[in-house]
Amino acid sequence: MSTIPRLGVGIGWRPEIDLTVERLPQVDFVEVVAENLSGPTLPESLEILRARGIPVLPHAVTLSLGGADPVVPDRVRHLAEVAERLGAPLVSDHVAFVRAGGLEAGHLMPVPRTRDALNVLCANVKAAQQDLPVPLALENVAALISWPDNEFTEAQFLTELADRTGCHLLVDVANLHANNLNLGTDPEEFLTTLPLERLAYVHVAGGNTEHGLYHDTHAHAVPQEVLDLLADLCARVTPPGVLLERDDAYPPDAELAAELSAIRAVVETPR
Repeated sequence: MSTIPRLGVGIGWRPEIDLTVERLPQVDFVEVVAENLSGPTLPESLEILRARGIPVLPHAVTLSLGGADPVVPDRVRHLAEVAERLGAPLVSDHVAFVRAGGLEAGHLMPVPRTRDALNVLCANVKAAQQDLPVPLALENVAALISWPDNEFTEAQFLTELADRTGCHLLVDVANLHANNLNLGTDPEEFLTTLPLERLAYVHVAGGNTEHGLYHDTHAHAVPQEVLDLLADLCARVTPPGVLLERDDAYPPDAELAAELSAIRAVVETPR
């Protein structure tokens, strides 16, 4: 089993906050959307961060590993090239599908938790792993629907996925919070069942409630409930890294720094 390095506390790099990320104190690593990088050169800000020795991890959103169609080789190849260009220790994507029958969903759709769907997912993951130069971590997603006739809980599904493919897991505690509110899932069962020795790192993000549904917006402050779930996870395992996601409505630098400090306080609390 490949070893995941200690990453620390990080933030998602976005072009809109490139200068902010450069000057934020105590950013140990960053994550970049792999599909947003193209061409032979990297954005100057990422080069500056890499020159400081800060790991930059590519996070893909379009492999559609949970889809019925085979993985598109060009998409895997692009992720592999980005990983090599960044010198990244690992890459990640989601337990989701984003296309079917030639149509793009434009959203991370949850995978039915059936034996047949798991077989397809595992086959796609193994195919992608063959062409990736570094370990692959897969993330649990936020969902607004639950497919009927599920045969596994989400944690059971991810556990078998990790056992069968050797993939690592990227646990998004904000998505756990969203699914608890919208679908009635049990974060305690998830964290108790999941093989946390496969943990690569953790996502933390904010959201808001509209029309009775909680949306994982990545555009609001991290709520206390998400920090509490992070604390629960940290009581069970020391996560290699914890990363703050922010994709819109970017606040002043001081607010982002305060959120990073709150995350670090949870991670570094003695247990």
